Amino acid sequence: MKICCRIWPTERILTIFITLLLLSDCSEGLLRRCFACRSRGELGSCKDPFKFNATQVENERGVEAVPCASGWCGKFLEGGNGYKDDDYGIATQRMCLQRGPSDSEERCAYTVWNYRKVFMCFCQGDLCNSSTNLHQSFIFVLVISLIGDWLVN
Repeated sequence: MKICCRIWPTERILTIFITLLLLSDCSEGLLRRCFACRSRGELGSCKDPFKFNATQVENERGVEAVPCASGWCGKFLEGGNGYKDDDYGIATQRMCLQRGPSDSEERCAYTVWNYRKVFMCFCQGDLCNSSTNLHQSFIFVLVISLIGDWLVN
């Protein structure tokens, strides 16, 4: 007699949901950090494309991965819009924000920062203010979970 465990559809959905919840918690972690640096022109390490991850910044002077209590990171570009700063190149700064935007929406837009027009991006998540998005896609995780569930049954 063969004993087989059959998972009913509601249990299958619950298993997928718990798997997604666990994977999202593992990828984000409890500690929220932001890249912190500033450079101007072609010489600095802070410019785009940003080539560092959490372990590589330990060896790079002027670039840090700092803890961020709010969980909101920012990046802004200053210059390149007709100001005299153009003589020195575009300044790029990455930082932890004391608080996120009032609507809690991630976005990029032109704004005024210290009386200057800058292009600024807000994001929420661990080291999210790099130039590439390394977070796992919800759809990708869902597809992998469904394939794993199909292979098991």
